[in-house]
Amino acid sequence: MDKTIEIDNLEMRLQAMENRIYGERRTRGGKPVKCAESLTRIQAALGNTANKRERVKILHKKIEDLLKYLDPQFTDHITVPDAMKLEFILAEEDFLVSQAALLEQVSNLQPLLDSNYIRDVPEHATKLQRLSQIHIKEQDQTEAQSLEVRKLFEEYNKMMFLLSKQFTQWDESLRKVEEAKGIRQVE
Repeated sequence: MDKTIEIDNLEMRLQAMENRIYGERRTRGGKPVKCAESLTRIQAALGNTANKRERVKILHKKIEDLLKYLDPQFTDHITVPDAMKLEFILAEEDFLVSQAALLEQVSNLQPLLDSNYIRDVPEHATKLQRLSQIHIKEQDQTEAQSLEVRKLFEEYNKMMFLLSKQFTQWDESLRKVEEAKGIRQVE
């Protein structure tokens, strides 16, 4: 349904464009001129002309050569002498040697890349995903437990502080009573 609407819109736009280009001109049969039909006729005429002319056929065959000659690298190939190319290679010798060593190292490690462990990575990835979710859940639980323990420690510390304060008050009261009765403390 949606594609038919798009096609209808496209046809309406094409018709509007043809009316702007050709106006009210009509073909010999009385039908309005169509751009697509005109382009098809022109393409066919050019194709027939090209096939009839031997020089055009040869030119079509030489298009690849023309594209090669138009390529900017082709001029570099022609203008750069072999001695200069050798200098370029020698200037990059250290880099090329290091790259060759790295390539050799990769080729030596190729059996490891082809191992079952590497092939099983997607299977392990799903397991790792599940373990990650469990780990996150346990981290959340640990954090909640830590908060609970911290609250308990704070309560314990408050209780010990209050008990210490109470014992200090009792000790002070007892000392005053003992002083009042004349009882001495042994130190």
